Amino acid sequence: MPKYIVLLLSLLLSSAAQVQTQTTAKSQLVVAQNGSGDFRTIQAAIHSLAGHPAPLPVVFIKNGTYREKVTIEGKPGLVLRGQSEKGVVITISQANANFRCDPANAGRWDVATLNLRNSPDVTLEQLTVVNSYGADHPRGETIACAGEPTGQKIINSADHQMALYTAANTTRLVVRRCTFRTLGNDTVSPWDKEDGLYYFKDCTLEGSVDFYCPRGWAYAENCRFICHNLNAAIWHDGSMNQAAKTVLKNCSFTGDPGFKLGRYHHDSQFYLINCKFDKNMADADIYPAPSGDSAPMWGKRVYYYNCHRTGGDYAWHHNNLSNAANAPAPQQITANWTFGGRWNVEPKAPQLPAPAAVAQDSIAERMLVYQRLDGGGPKPLASKR
Repeated sequence: MPKYIVLLLSLLLSSAAQVQTQTTAKSQLVVAQNGSGDFRTIQAAIHSLAGHPAPLPVVFIKNGTYREKVTIEGKPGLVLRGQSEKGVVITISQANANFRCDPANAGRWDVATLNLRNSPDVTLEQLTVVNSYGADHPRGETIACAGEPTGQKIINSADHQMALYTAANTTRLVVRRCTFRTLGNDTVSPWDKEDGLYYFKDCTLEGSVDFYCPRGWAYAENCRFICHNLNAAIWHDGSMNQAAKTVLKNCSFTGDPGFKLGRYHHDSQFYLINCKFDKNMADADIYPAPSGDSAPMWGKRVYYYNCHRTGGDYAWHHNNLSNAANAPAPQQITANWTFGGRWNVEPKAPQLPAPAAVAQDSIAERMLVYQRLDGGGPKPLASKR
């Protein structure tokens, strides 16, 4: 081989090794739309980590509206951290029914704006994640669909349109100071029902029926829930393990007049501790859905402590924590108790620096996120089902 070719190959290999060393040594990758960071898109930053040894660098996202579907696959321990919760908006406009008209997507649920697969120990911080389909199509739409006998598909404005979806092997998920918004069903869907362990703190969640619907073990603290459907705001599937539960502590619930708090289709276990309900909440306890399992194996397990409604309490959310088998004192109902020794999360989830004080969002302010995405004026809420 000629000497100059050997020299050229040697230089190329040396340069590649140097780039790999620099990438490996980085503790943070910066995403910025204006080109001031390492990448202009979030997905490009994630793709760059293929084959990267642990620990992965933090993906830090500068303020901006990122119109992209983001998938985290095979990235255990990844941290996505936004510059600010309201400043970083990740958004798509996608209904599940639309997505599934492609035969290649039949049976798939990774229709969300942010999808996690085979990625345990992920952390999400200071992000707003939006699926704006319901706001963009307030009366729904009819689309061409090769998979339908008629060649068409009618899509309801509140069709499944997830903001966050997690599949199997995405357990031990930490979510802090994030906002998830849709006007459709299943906004936040952490769905590993066998091993799923999910921790939410200081988050805002908005959507239609069952818009917070964890499977397995879930803990939410200091979170706001905003419901645009009369059927149910929250949901749980604990059918794979009698100990599985969803705990909501120091959370607040608002919604359209007559919204119901929650329901379940399968065996479930709810704990609501120190929660606040607004006057629009209907006089209806968390209930079994008519289309669910005919007889839960472990009976109805819905427990309340110190929960109050503006305008007067309903009888069904009186203190009944003492009815729960092996339930501790209310102050001992923590994330670590929720996970029952499967995950000692609290030392791994330190407090973020306190944000600047802001007033609570009004309904108009909550809809601003959709206006900001398309530059248009206010849009009507999705019709009720």
